[in-house]
Amino acid sequence: MNKTLRSIAVSLLILGHAVVLPGASGRPQARHGLTYDKPATTWDEAMPLGNGLLGALVWGDGRPLRISLDRTDLWDLRPVPEFFSKEYSYRTMRQWVAQGRIDDLHRLYDKPYGNAGPTKIPAGRIELTLKDGADFQKASLDIAGAVTHMQFAGSEKADVFIHATKPFGMIRMTSSPETFTLLAPPFAEEITEEAGAGKISAGDLATLRYEAPAQHSGDRWTGYVQKAWGGLNFAVASMWHETDKGWVGTWSIATSNESPDPLRTARQTCEKALQQGFDRAFADHSQWWRSYWEQASIDVPNEIIERQWYLETYKFGAAARADTPPITLQGPWTADNRKIPPWKGDYHHDLNTELSYWPAYSGNRLDGAEGFVTWLWDTQATAKAWTKRFFNLPGLNVPMTADLNQEQIGGWHQYTHSATTAAWLAHHFYLHWRYSADRDFLRDRAYPWLRDASIFLEAVTETGSDGKQTLPLSSSPEINDNRLEAWFPTITNYDLALIRWLFETTAELADELGRHQEAIRWRSVLDEMPDLAIDPQTSKLLVTQNYPLRDSHRHFSHLMAIHPLGLIRWENGPRDRAIIKASLAELHEKGSKQWTGYSFSWLASVAARARDGQAAEKALEIFSTAFCLRNSFHCNGDQSDKGYSNFRYRPFTLEGNFAAAAGLQEMLIQSYTGTIRLFPAIPASWQNAAFRRLRAEGAFVVSAQRQSGRTTSVEILSEVGGTCRLENPFDDAPYDVHGAEAQAIRPDGPDLVFEMSPRQTIRLVRRDAR
Repeated sequence: MNKTLRSIAVSLLILGHAVVLPGASGRPQARHGLTYDKPATTWDEAMPLGNGLLGALVWGDGRPLRISLDRTDLWDLRPVPEFFSKEYSYRTMRQWVAQGRIDDLHRLYDKPYGNAGPTKIPAGRIELTLKDGADFQKASLDIAGAVTHMQFAGSEKADVFIHATKPFGMIRMTSSPETFTLLAPPFAEEITEEAGAGKISAGDLATLRYEAPAQHSGDRWTGYVQKAWGGLNFAVASMWHETDKGWVGTWSIATSNESPDPLRTARQTCEKALQQGFDRAFADHSQWWRSYWEQASIDVPNEIIERQWYLETYKFGAAARADTPPITLQGPWTADNRKIPPWKGDYHHDLNTELSYWPAYSGNRLDGAEGFVTWLWDTQATAKAWTKRFFNLPGLNVPMTADLNQEQIGGWHQYTHSATTAAWLAHHFYLHWRYSADRDFLRDRAYPWLRDASIFLEAVTETGSDGKQTLPLSSSPEINDNRLEAWFPTITNYDLALIRWLFETTAELADELGRHQEAIRWRSVLDEMPDLAIDPQTSKLLVTQNYPLRDSHRHFSHLMAIHPLGLIRWENGPRDRAIIKASLAELHEKGSKQWTGYSFSWLASVAARARDGQAAEKALEIFSTAFCLRNSFHCNGDQSDKGYSNFRYRPFTLEGNFAAAAGLQEMLIQSYTGTIRLFPAIPASWQNAAFRRLRAEGAFVVSAQRQSGRTTSVEILSEVGGTCRLENPFDDAPYDVHGAEAQAIRPDGPDLVFEMSPRQTIRLVRRDAR
């Protein structure tokens, strides 16, 4: 159905007072997926599949057809010896910074990141060689069903999927392959490139120095067991058989953390999958994805960014689950190029993990975000032990670069040992509470995390020369890289915004729980902090006092107060609006020469907070067309040759992808002030737009339609009940109310306010839309 017919269909539904947007099912269309007429010849352009635990990349031309295998809890977790030495302490770091001992700082903190481990590791690869004459014709990724289809000459076909909820993948081919090979990662092969500090990739997998895997095989099955660091063994098994519909193969990956005999476990999983059969397993798998796509959908007139949103939402479903490890830099798609993955495939908490989960909230994917906050909660003992060991202070901080267990793994010391990392992570606990309205989560997890992070920041701050509290060491990612000048003599706006937000919000949550004395304490601590550094002449946010943004820079760390923290808000009036506009103007003035892809996707959200839909749309278009590979993976550097950035490299990371989805959602719905605003930042050219089942703070699920430049309908479902405040989307036009008495909708200035019961749905329909 084209967009005009779809708009007519929606209009007819509105006439009958039933708002169903956009389309009955919300499932993505074929145009939203991927289609290749030429085969992918590198792993990072492959078709991605995943279920949060297992990942696969499907690529190649059939000679061979490759399936790169991954499992998200496969990690080399060797400790970093330097971080258990006597020199390793915040006190010593402060001394060295004061003394200008940059070489010692690099030696102790930065250089260990070049060690081979700890690191994320891949699981291996399947290679299938098709018969002569079966030349590649087409490959496609159907994101509605999370399945890859490949077509070859001679009517040869291959279908590949990873089961949505079970630990196996399957492939069905028209006929048996000429060869089938299961390849272990090259951990035990000859080293061609040693690890080295400062490299994006730390060298060959062989620098981990594992033994060769133990190979096993039998009738119609093969597998191997790989010994990794620290007693971890993992096994990959694959089985196959012939059916009346062709050749069917399956694979599974198991570890010694779940079974004393991982190969047996993997084989048993494969046996059960083959017994179930491809069709039944795929039907079961498809049902999960059908339900997933029912959670939310969008319809906007810009086909480029609409398609990108669907691709990002697909990848989020493949990478993020409530009961699997959280999203690393590459999620379930670790590099398959014989190398340790870019930046070791780790958890970067100075932007990457945070941006990766932004779309979960208004995108109505809280189950995916739950996996992140659960992991943060479950690993807090490790983080607290590190906080005590390094800072020798109470409370909670978190290493900025971390492994699966949340252990510090090093890198540029100004950021990996930042005092405010736990504060940014606290924002996700807060968002989860605000969007779910889950009071048990508030009491048991959100408030304790924020309180413990506040305890640490209260302890680590000191009284400065102006009588206000400050950080003795303060930086702003990643301004001045890892030079000595990256430590600033006054507290940066990055650190200050996070600290001010944390104390203010900890007090807010304490009040919400009736702990009013604790709220008084945190507001008192907040009063001791200085105000944000703002240029009195231009109103723009500075990096720190008397230090403006001097050059183009990829990380908008100095703008944290605008987005994501919302300390400075368009809704607050002229002063805040002047700050937002001046700060955005400065970004434009400095240009994007030193930006990466995630800069553009983040900019979309910042521009949306400024109600600048045109700037947000442009940023998302540039991201989608210049900073993504053809399978939609964010590749950091500019691939367009249009001069958007001086960075031209292509290491793949996911945070830019997911921030792009969040940016479009920010254009369509905002609720961070407690008021729901519909289409707050869309371009004037978007006369027709719609979204279905996006989420607002307060656990309200919202659908809305815009036609001919006017909002024509809105439907709000309250999951838990409560007061809903909606900025009047109809201006002065009359509207009809369905699901409640008309008098229940109370005007309050520009807003409409109404009480809702749990599971109640209210629809408001503009009369002249008929």
